[in-house]
Amino acid sequence: MHADGVVHTHVSPDGTVHTHTHSHEHTRAVLNRLSRAIGHLESIKRMVEDGRDCSEVLIQLAAVRSALGNTGKVILEDHINHCIVDAVESGDMEAIEELNKAISYFIK
Repeated sequence: MHADGVVHTHVSPDGTVHTHTHSHEHTRAVLNRLSRAIGHLESIKRMVEDGRDCSEVLIQLAAVRSALGNTGKVILEDHINHCIVDAVESGDMEAIEELNKAISYFIK
């Protein structure tokens, strides 16, 4: 973490190094979303331990899955707006290939 946020570095094919930062606000927002999802998942675990109705558990699991998907979308949007824009400008095709792989995993 840098004073201005999280620092990311891209190296173009010619060896030029490009860096940019993600704001503390973005990082904090993603961490807050993840913390809420973790808390929600812990409460679902307690529901199972308490023998709660399976339908209720499934509904809550769907809510966590949705929250995680939305968090992924926030991360993806930021990644495209910052990392990928920088990668395209610097000719870093490897970053674009990595994004394509990540999207494939994310949308499964």
